[in-house]
Amino acid sequence: MNVRKGTRGLLGAVAMASVLALSLTGCRGGAQSSGGGTAASPGITDTSITLGITTPLSGATAGPGTCTVAGAKAYFGAKNAEGGIKFGDGKTRKVDIKTYDDAYDPQKSLSNFQQMVSDNVFAEGIGLGTPTNRAFREAAISQKVPQVLVMTGDPIFSDQKQSPWQLGLVPAYQNEGGAFGKLLASSGGTHKVAILSQNDDYGKGYVSGFKDAIKGASNISVVGEQTYEATDTSVDAQITQLAATGADVFFNAMSITPLTIATLQKAQQIGWKPSWFLPSNTSSPTAILAPGGASAYPGIYSVAFSKAPQSPEFAKDQDVVKFLSDLKQYGNYQGMPAFPHCMWSYIAGATLDQAFQKMTDPTRDSFMKALRSIKGFNAPLMLQGTTVDTTMDGQPAISSVLVQKYNGKGYATAQKFG
Repeated sequence: MNVRKGTRGLLGAVAMASVLALSLTGCRGGAQSSGGGTAASPGITDTSITLGITTPLSGATAGPGTCTVAGAKAYFGAKNAEGGIKFGDGKTRKVDIKTYDDAYDPQKSLSNFQQMVSDNVFAEGIGLGTPTNRAFREAAISQKVPQVLVMTGDPIFSDQKQSPWQLGLVPAYQNEGGAFGKLLASSGGTHKVAILSQNDDYGKGYVSGFKDAIKGASNISVVGEQTYEATDTSVDAQITQLAATGADVFFNAMSITPLTIATLQKAQQIGWKPSWFLPSNTSSPTAILAPGGASAYPGIYSVAFSKAPQSPEFAKDQDVVKFLSDLKQYGNYQGMPAFPHCMWSYIAGATLDQAFQKMTDPTRDSFMKALRSIKGFNAPLMLQGTTVDTTMDGQPAISSVLVQKYNGKGYATAQKFG
C-alpha cells in the first residue's frame, strides 16, 4: 500500500499508453438490453451483475490479498444463497465475482484491468494496494469503468475531480496518523516521539497527519525521524539510531509485514521498549504482533473501524458470528482472519449492496450516483462510532477511526493513552 518515488511517472505513462488500446476493447459487449427502457452497461443483466477484483493472491502480500477476496465472497455468497439482492430498478440479481492475482505488481494489475474489460465486468473494486490501484486508475477513468471501495489510504481515489470513477474505502493515511497524534496530545503527560516512516506517499501521509494533530501541544516533542525504502530488507540501523534518542513513544509508519515483525524484535534486542503506534494494515495480532513479541512493550496502539473477531469482547457478537460463518461457508477461509482485510471487504460488500438497492438504472452512471449517496450507514462489523459516509468529496467511504490498544489477544478501544 505504497507508492515508490520515481515510479509514478512510469506507471502513469504505462497506464496512458494503454488507454488507446483499451478504448478499442472497452466497448466490447457494449450496451446490453436490460429488458427495460434503459440500455444496460456491460456486466449487468436482469439477473446478475459481475464485479472484478485485482489484488495480490501470491507473493509477500498474499495474506491480506487472500483475505480481501474471502471477505467479499463471504458477503455476496450469503446474499446469493438468500436469492440475490433487489436493485433499485426492481430487478433481483445475484453477484458474480471474478478475481485476478496481481502479486502486488502494478504491471500485472494494469494487465488484469485490461482483462476485466474484455471479461465484461460491470465494476472493479475492493482490491488492496496503492501502486497497483494507481496503475490503472487513468485507464478506468478513460473507459468510465468504476474502480471503487479500493483498499488504499491514498486520498487521490476519493477526490471526485481527479478520480470521477473512483472511491476509496479505508481512511486516508492522514486520518490514521491524526488519530494517534490527538490521543497522545490529550494524554496530559510529557512524551518524546521517534518516527520511522516509509519514504513515499504512504509514510509521508501518516507523518503529516500525526504532526498536524500535535501542532501546538507543548507536551509532545519529536526527537528523532528516520525513513526506509519499501524495497529495504532491514531497518536495524534506523531502529538503533531512534533508540538512542530515548523516546518513550515510537510511531512506526510501516507497510511491510516482515519488516514490522523485525522492528518489534530488534527494539527488544537492544533494550528499547517504548509504546508503539502502528498503521491498521500492519497491526495484525496473529500475523505480526504475536511473532514480533509485542507483549513486551507497555502499549501497542493501532486504529480500527471494524470489530476484531479475535477479541474476547466480540466472541458472541451477532455480526462477528455471522461473518465467521459466512467466511467459512462462502469465502473458503478457515479459522480466524489473520488480517483485517477480511472484515474490510465484508464491509465493502455491504456498502455495494446499499448502492445496488439505490440504483434506478442498470448503468455505471446510475451505480456511481447511488454509491455516492450513502450516509450514516452502519455496515455489519463496524465499531460503534464509525459509519459509512460516501457523500464527502475528498474523503473515502470510511473516514472515521478509533484508536485501539493491543491486549495480548486482540484490541480494545483506547479511551486514553497509557
